[in-house]
Amino acid sequence: MNTSITEAVKAHARANYGIKGWDIVVEAYSDSELAAEIGDASTAEEAIAKVGAVVGTIRDYEDDIRAEGGSGW
Repeated sequence: MNTSITEAVKAHARANYGIKGWDIVVEAYSDSELAAEIGDASTAEEAIAKVGAVVGTIRDYEDDIRAEGGSGW
């Protein structure tokens, strides 16, 4: 696990809390889970894009459920 890239993603998540699902990273991801999402990203920017795509998809799913009258998770 590249600690500096993981820390950069966590810092980005904190700075963007409540925007496009980044709060999910702050609230729910352990370092090992975050490292799995980061995968083989070699830069912080690449890692942020990869994780952003995942949590953005999760947030979109939650929003769709709420729009249909569900409660999300």
